[in-house]
Amino acid sequence: MKLRAIAAAVVAALAATTSACGSAEDTPQDVTMWVYPVVPDEAQHRAFWDEQIEAFTKDHANIDVKVEIYPWAKREESLTTAIAGNKAPDLVYLIPDQIPKFAKLVQPVDQYLPDEVKGDYRDNVRESVTMDGKLMGAPILMGANPLMCNKKVLDAAGVSAPATWDDLLEIAPTLKAKGFDVTNYYADPSATLNQSFYPLLWEAGGDVFDEDGGKVAFDGDAGVRALTFLKTLVDEGYTEKELITGIPAFEQTRLAQGKVACTWQQLPADVESFWGADAITIHPPLKDEEQVGYGSIGALSMMKQSGAKDAAGEWLAFVSSPEVTKAYDLAGNYFSPYQSTGALYTDGPQAEVEKTLDQMVGAPLHDKARDVMGLLAPEIQAALIGQKSPEQALADAAEAANGLIGQ
Repeated sequence: MKLRAIAAAVVAALAATTSACGSAEDTPQDVTMWVYPVVPDEAQHRAFWDEQIEAFTKDHANIDVKVEIYPWAKREESLTTAIAGNKAPDLVYLIPDQIPKFAKLVQPVDQYLPDEVKGDYRDNVRESVTMDGKLMGAPILMGANPLMCNKKVLDAAGVSAPATWDDLLEIAPTLKAKGFDVTNYYADPSATLNQSFYPLLWEAGGDVFDEDGGKVAFDGDAGVRALTFLKTLVDEGYTEKELITGIPAFEQTRLAQGKVACTWQQLPADVESFWGADAITIHPPLKDEEQVGYGSIGALSMMKQSGAKDAAGEWLAFVSSPEVTKAYDLAGNYFSPYQSTGALYTDGPQAEVEKTLDQMVGAPLHDKARDVMGLLAPEIQAALIGQKSPEQALADAAEAANGLIGQ
């Protein structure tokens, strides 16, 4: 369905929702929202927001909404600069590990969202944006990184897709003998741990931080087990060693060249043009102690600096509603954070990925999450290239991270 038709259909469905949230004052008010290229096609993305603004202002003529699309690169620096200059937007798109970093600068949005909407969020989505029992953003999209396998590779080696870590290790020698890698792993420190090491840590039953966030927990038994598992894959030649020290152009990787069986670090859109759609199979995340994968969450947060909170709240209720987010998620090839939306995709890899949404965990909700990742990533790399044991690497990272948290 074209975006203009979607926007028209949304208007009627939202009339009751927006009126139930109350009205901003009659005085004309300006609302600015910052978003990023969720929809890859810039013209399509711009058209989507223009149509939503047009639909919203039919019932809110006193509110002038401006949506600004910023690049992903240096988005935190741009926001920080705007805040320092008292030019912050009223609303801004944040992901879970950004929310705690800006927690003192954003305010809870619970009062602006209808109870039925707040109760409709998937449990894992709600948890990913909740601090001290308050929603620090209104989720508008969800992604998922389950296990994705290349059917052609599995068939060529005569093996089945793994369900557990033990399964992965069991089929690895057969794949290696046939000239294939069982998986890929990016250990360059510039690669996010959200999609690489953290899923293994969670699957081993561990977590990045302890329960109260006062110190890290990745150096416990679960972390050692996860890193030892990874080191076995590298030491035995079951994964591409070049990825341990660098990030080559994707087309140069063995994954793109059809030489890797399974991965939890890429999505169907990344590999379809290389493997062919018929080769992509989607499976639940691997299981060790737990069965869990990484799921990205995007939310709209309200800045405390906003001088038009009531008006921004009305726009927030409209734009984060199930109807509008469904249209946005389809345009961006994402998934809905709501339970009531149902399946957005009926066939193909996206439909299979969608079935795994409830098994996903968002990025750590901690104000030092990004900083801790920066300390842990090089230590993981050091273990994988043989400079340190898994125990020593994690202990060294924990010492530095706990020092940072305690500052």
